[in-house]
Order: sequence, then structure tokens, then C-alpha cells
Amino acid sequence: MEQGAAERLRYLRKQIHLHAHRYYVLDDPIIADGEYDALFRELLSLEKTHPELVTADSPSQRVGGQPLEAFAPVEHSSPMLGLDNIFSKSEFVEFVEKVHRYLKSDEPVHLIAEPKLDGLAVELVYRQGVFVLGSTRGDGLVGEDITGQLKTVPAIPLRLLTDDDSAIPEELIVRGEVFLTKQGFAALNRQREKAGEPLFANPRNAAAGSLRQLDPRITAQRPLSFYVYGIGPPALPGVVNQETLFVRLRNLGFPVNRLISVCMDLEQVEEHFQHLLSVRHDLDYEIDGMVVKVERLDLQQRLGATARAPRWAVAWKFPATQATTTVDAVDFQVGRTGAITPVAHLQPVELNGVIVQRATLHNRDEIERKGLMVHDTVLVQRAGDVIPEIVKVVTEMRTGQEQPIIFPQNCPECGQPLIQPKGEAVVRCVNRYCPAQQLQKLIHFVGKNGLDVDGLGKKNVEQLVRAECVQTMADFFTLNKKTLAELNGWGEKSADNVLAAIEEKKSIGLAQLIRALGIRYVGEVTASILADHFVDIYQLMTAEKEQLLHIEGVGEQIATSVHEYFMDADNRATIRQLLAAGLTVQAVQGGHASLSGRVFLFTGSLSTLSREEAKQMVKLQGGQVATSISQRVTDVVVGNKAGSKQKKAVELGLSLINEAEFLQLVPRR
Repeated sequence: MEQGAAERLRYLRKQIHLHAHRYYVLDDPIIADGEYDALFRELLSLEKTHPELVTADSPSQRVGGQPLEAFAPVEHSSPMLGLDNIFSKSEFVEFVEKVHRYLKSDEPVHLIAEPKLDGLAVELVYRQGVFVLGSTRGDGLVGEDITGQLKTVPAIPLRLLTDDDSAIPEELIVRGEVFLTKQGFAALNRQREKAGEPLFANPRNAAAGSLRQLDPRITAQRPLSFYVYGIGPPALPGVVNQETLFVRLRNLGFPVNRLISVCMDLEQVEEHFQHLLSVRHDLDYEIDGMVVKVERLDLQQRLGATARAPRWAVAWKFPATQATTTVDAVDFQVGRTGAITPVAHLQPVELNGVIVQRATLHNRDEIERKGLMVHDTVLVQRAGDVIPEIVKVVTEMRTGQEQPIIFPQNCPECGQPLIQPKGEAVVRCVNRYCPAQQLQKLIHFVGKNGLDVDGLGKKNVEQLVRAECVQTMADFFTLNKKTLAELNGWGEKSADNVLAAIEEKKSIGLAQLIRALGIRYVGEVTASILADHFVDIYQLMTAEKEQLLHIEGVGEQIATSVHEYFMDADNRATIRQLLAAGLTVQAVQGGHASLSGRVFLFTGSLSTLSREEAKQMVKLQGGQVATSISQRVTDVVVGNKAGSKQKKAVELGLSLINEAEFLQLVPRR
């Protein structure tokens, strides 16, 4: 029996590796998610029965091992050097001239250009085709052992892919960049905001922070991605240049960036730089420039390196999106979970075409670390070209008129004493009846990350609360036309539109309800996990903590938060009030749903649906939603002013449908 189990496990591991590679690396799956999940469940079941057969390269090892006490040092086989930066065409010309001088040749040198990802450089070691060691760059000579953390990154192969074992090198040292997509970064910060945790300033910090978690299980919950950019010694036989190296690495199972271009001359390099500059905002990951390398590996060998950087490569950085301004004031906002967030009010300044007037300061520690004062001159940037942040204080420009920022001792809204829980950087108001917290919960409930009710944005909800039209979540479902029409700035048409939008939200999926309730630590992903596990809201409400802990993807922190939320009498009353007000919760029927196996992508604006509503309609019918164009997409829904995604969909021969055709597939309930 054990021999049969071993054979079956080998088969399952091979199949799961292949399908994970197609999904995470090629973005071209050939089986449905349900089939993949079935393979994975069988693997876990067999390994549970035969723990002695668990191998280091098993897909089950991605879930994360036991927490570490500290990171062990790892000495790199060869230095992981940084790159010299350049910022202009003239500096690039100078780089090329230096290459020619060092080679003592005027012969043309082919170059290869690739996006410079704003992530964290790592080194991966494979022996006999199995991933055995992963480390950070560190100081270039010695890094930190983060093998367990890197195993949780889906795009990193645990075993090299090849049908010919003789083609697998005895040892392969791969170097690449771990990063967060823009979507993943936004989702992670939304989760942290809901949990009252300090937000990450940018995707790079978030990726670095994720990999430096001592507990790999925490890393496993972060949506990390990976691109390979090179190898360490020894060289791969038959590989003579960067282009063939990338082909070989892709064939071994590594993700390779598709925006890499071999350039025959300076003009082509400059063209690719301008191309990357023009498309950077359309990419789902941050890039801050372009890396240019000498293409031939033998020439790289001859050029060698200085003490800190290779002579055969350079980073051509994009223009900075920073500016200086002054801090006029700092106020303190109370979040939905009671977290107190300081916000800087700035003298308006333009950054990359956007007027910036406010910037988050995250928490008290951040203010103290930066030494910030009111009336300081500061350097501001848009992190990821979206979130304004204060990079540093320009202390040289202080005039003596600056004033210290006094963090409040009491809640600025309800006056209750503030506390800073042990182990947290966030100061909180723990008065659950604080009006600011109640308001934020209501805003969240009907907002984009909740029910997504059209016409009930932040300002409108604030108005409804001030007018005492809404005090609880259930009150939204009992609003009447007369009351709304009499509000300042509304009228009958606005009232009709909002009431119609609310009516549409009376039938929602369980995951959307869980998300809308605003349970601490529960974001979109966790809400979906819980909705997949429980039949209805009543079953979730009565679940014991131990039951929650047995759900894959739910840890101690989430289980405690969910259990405590539903043990609270007021929260249970809220659920009863919602259901009594007419809210119905639909169960997803998984593989039996009408859209099972289909993947939808939306581009352009829809005229009768919000994007979030359309996505929920797909998910309720068992379908999936993609955020980028690929062969795995089965249906592209094209709205008004569709962008480049429509053009790419046509090039790939994907099925395009309009909003009316979409509604025929998933009629509104």
C-alpha cells in the first residue's frame, strides 16, 4: 500500500507543479480551479496518512512552516551586487563608451533591456532540481535565510520543470525579484486599515516586510509575485547570452518578464525606455526604471565588476515624482476599528499632474521617526504614483516657527481615553459606541468594499447620519422616498436612484455580506474563504473558534476576531435586523453554478452596473474574475471607453461581449 501511495504522491506532485506553473507563471491554466483543488486535497489527505512520504518539494510545503526565532545568515556563492544608476541619455551614452573602452573594441555591443522592478532581490538555490535554500541580498555578500518564506510564493517553482532529468543541472543558483502587484498591495493595505494596522508606504516595503516575517504562515497570506532576472555561478551549458538564458529559465519553470527587449543600438534602447515610461501606469506592478545589460555572457565575464556594481549593467531610472511643500496642520482621524490615524494637511503641490493636499502619517511612531513638526518643509512623493506620503523633513529649511505635533490622549470624537495595545504601533479608541467609529462602519457597509451601493458615497452617508435618517446598517433598507427627497441637494430623482440601488443589494452573496460587516482582519480573500466553508450566515455565527481554526487560510488572529464578533450580542442583533429589513443572502453552488469554469474580465465603464456589482454577479454564479488579459480569460465584457485591454483581447482572439449580453448570462435577481 505504501508503494502505491508513494507512486500516487509522485503523480499528484508532478501534476500540481505543472498546473501551478501554468496558472501562476504562464497565466494559461488548462484545468478548472475545482479540479486543481481536488488534486491538492487528495495530496494533503495522502500526506496526512503517510507523513513519512512528505518531501521538501511537495506543493503542501507552500503553506508555511513553523515560525523562526531568527533568520540564519547565508553566504552567497558570488556577490549580489547593486547597479549604478543613470538618469539621462547622455549618462547612458557614457556607460556604453566605458564598455567599449574596457573591452578595447569599437565593435557594436548588443544590449538587453528589461523593466526595473521595485521589489526585493533574492537568491534561490536548487540542487538536483529541488529548491533547497532561499535568501535575501543582505549586504551583497551575506544575506538572510528566508527559504520557508519564499516557498510560499506561488510563482517560485519548488522543483524545476523538465521531462528529461539529465537536463537538470546539479546545482542552479537563480536570482530574481519578489514584489507585490499594485492590486495585491492595495488589497493588503485595505486589510491592514480594516485591522487598524499601520499601512505600508509602498509595494517594495510591503514585499520586504512580508518576506521578513519570522512566521512563514503570515508570508503565505501575502499576495507575493516573482520574476527571475539572472543566475549565479556555475553557468548553464549552452547558454551564451541573456536572451537564451531567459528562454532556458522559462523552460525550467521560472516566470520571466515579457517586457524584455534585445536592442541592437542606442536608439532601440532609448525607444524601449520611452515605451516602458509610457506603459508603466498600465502595468499591474511598480517599475522605477529600466535595467540595461550587455547581452553576451562572455563579454559580461570580461567586463567584470567594481567593488559595488557590475561594469556590464546599469539602471536607467525614471524621472522622480517628488516635490517640496510645507505642513500646515495635522489632524487625527478615527477609523472603523478605532485606530487613530494622523493626517498631514499640506500646502497644495502638483505631483505628476495631480494636486496633493493631504498625506497620511500612519501612526505616532512614524511621526517620531521622521521628526516631523507642523510648518516643516517636507519632501512629498506619490507612493506608487497613487498614495501621497512624506518622504522626509527638510530640516535645513526650518525657521524656528515649527511646532511639535501633540498626539491626543483622548479620542478627538468621543473624548474617551486612547490606548496603545501591547505589540501594536496603532493608538486606538476602544469605545465601541464612538460616533466616528459608527459612522465609518456605515460608510464601509455601503461602500466599494462592502455592498457597493451606487449613490451612497462617504458624503451622502455622512449627510444621512447627521439628519438621523440612518443609525444602523439595517436603516439603509428602510429609507423612504419622502425623507430622502427632502434632504438638501437630493430631490425625487436622486431619491429614486438611491432606493433602486439599495433594492438591488437586498440579495447578495454570503462573502459580500461578511466583507461588508467590517469584521477586523477579514478582507475580501478571507470573506470568500469563510463563505466557501459555511452554508449560510447562521452557521458562521454559531461556529466555534476551533472550527474556524481548521479552515485552511484562517489563522489564530482571524479565528479569534470572527468568533468574538459573532459572540457579541449587538453584532448578532445587527444580523437579525438586516434580515428582518429584507436582506437575503444567496449561497453559491460552486461547480453546479451556471458560470462554473468561465473567467470574466471587465474593461471600460458599464452603464447600468458598477464594476464591483458585476464581479459579484459572476462570483454568485460560480464564475471567476480576472484583472489582466490572458488566454485563461473566457469572456471579455467591454464597456464604454474600453482601453488597451480590448485591443489585446482582440489580438488574442478572446470572446468579446457587451453589457447587454453579459446581463443575459447573469440576470439581476
